[in-house]
Amino acid sequence: MAAPEPIVVDVGDADFEREVIERSREIPVVVDFWAPWCGPCRQLGPLLEKLAGEHGGAFRLAKVNVDEAPAVAQAFAVRSIPTVVGLRDGRAVAEFVGAQPELAVRQFLESLLPTEADRLARDGDELRAGGHGSAAEERYRKVLEDSPVHPRALFGLARVLAERGESEEALDLLERVSSASPVAAEADRLAAQLRTRDGASDVDEAALRQRTADDPEDLATRLALGRALLARGAYEEGLGELLAVVARDKSFEDEAARKAMLDVFELLGPDHDLTQRFRAELARALFR
Repeated sequence: MAAPEPIVVDVGDADFEREVIERSREIPVVVDFWAPWCGPCRQLGPLLEKLAGEHGGAFRLAKVNVDEAPAVAQAFAVRSIPTVVGLRDGRAVAEFVGAQPELAVRQFLESLLPTEADRLARDGDELRAGGHGSAAEERYRKVLEDSPVHPRALFGLARVLAERGESEEALDLLERVSSASPVAAEADRLAAQLRTRDGASDVDEAALRQRTADDPEDLATRLALGRALLARGAYEEGLGELLAVVARDKSFEDEAARKAMLDVFELLGPDHDLTQRFRAELARALFR
């Protein structure tokens, strides 16, 4: 049986990414930037350790000696100690500077620790990962009854629905995910995937090709062909058709071709050869 993870850990430059950033994706991490020569640090440190023990592992306390971990201190712009930073989902979400009274520190922790909605959403994540989609859906919908814009519940429910092929409701949920939330990038990618996947269904690709060859200026057909190609993963050819639409009429069907191209860039990532090439060509077509 594995030993339980320590609640309080000493962390330095070498292991900060693993012990703090990555760990904060599972539970909140409180980072105490301190030094042995700092009087207020010696007052605050024991209080933080006491509260960490009191909460029984609900958060991890990571103690960073700024003299021994200058890179981390610099990355967090620590100019005065003690500085205490709370992290969740890989990001700093709260902090305070200087020794604080116990009540203030308790309030800081309350703002950082997961709410009941957070716990239910994480339960949903675990159930979904274990293949229990219906049970996960129940958790997410329960969260959204009281917290309609809870980002993790919105994203989690959207994933369950997407896996069932219910793209329309999934996309509605993804549109409600705040751009500032930790799951925003994943939500944007899933939305792009759904729009691309469902951009064409039950189409006769051969007929679209023939009609495009017969009349290259038939933008509706060209747009449909581009979407059909993207939907089956023929990204290079599909992007080429969509670019041809943009080059002829930037605003055709509410800029549908440009938006579909942006979705593919989101799916492929900024470093993909097709993204870099077609992003440059799209810019030239838009601003010529």
